[in-house]
Amino acid sequence: MRVDDADGVRTVTFDRPEAKNAFTADVARELSAALEELTPEAFDAAVITGDGDAFSAGGDIRAMAERDETAREAYERVRGTLGRVAEAILTAPVPVVARVNGDAVGAGTSVVAACDFAYAARDARFGASFVNVGLVPDAGATVTLPRLVGLRAAKELAFTGKLISAERAAELDLVNEAVAAAALDATVDETVETLAAQPTETLALAKEAIHANLGRSWTDGLEREAHAQTLAYDTDAHEEGVSAFLEKRRPEFD
Repeated sequence: MRVDDADGVRTVTFDRPEAKNAFTADVARELSAALEELTPEAFDAAVITGDGDAFSAGGDIRAMAERDETAREAYERVRGTLGRVAEAILTAPVPVVARVNGDAVGAGTSVVAACDFAYAARDARFGASFVNVGLVPDAGATVTLPRLVGLRAAKELAFTGKLISAERAAELDLVNEAVAAAALDATVDETVETLAAQPTETLALAKEAIHANLGRSWTDGLEREAHAQTLAYDTDAHEEGVSAFLEKRRPEFD
């Protein structure tokens, strides 16, 4: 795992290209730790990508073959590694962008689904292929996929293990857009620059409220929304935004 910080953006790169950036428990822990360090005071956004021609091929099958653990040990490993990855992305206080440079399969698809934004090279493929090795989707996929792509499409992906194209992934809202490989960097950079120009603290409040309200009733959701907005009202960003509007200028957020 490679972590690079520049201009308020943390870029986390899967760097096992010889293994198609397959996940191991250590990779999951390193990714989670890198995201858990994010704060809205120090960062504007984070980008997750892969080295070489793959984003991530998912779980390392060779490592799976070598496991010898009890059911309790398996639960603790899954929850403490892949579950931690999903939680770290979903609760990160800054937007997390997936730069999908190549195939994102298994846990690779799960990571993409958990991110706030995702852009893929047109030749990338996606698949919740866990069933192909007799497993249930993990790294948050049973939570995120139905919400993103709908119940039927989520079941189709999970039950068949088939791969879909980047264009199909965009149609399903698994990614925001499928672009030419040569345009991927520019597309991600443009999104990150747009996010960096926004008040990071406000984005953190909005993200938390949106995610919290996914499982709430309308009444509870409106209560949580009002709470988040009350906190936003008391920020420097809100004061600057109002002042800039009244003064007919672009706001300058920290």
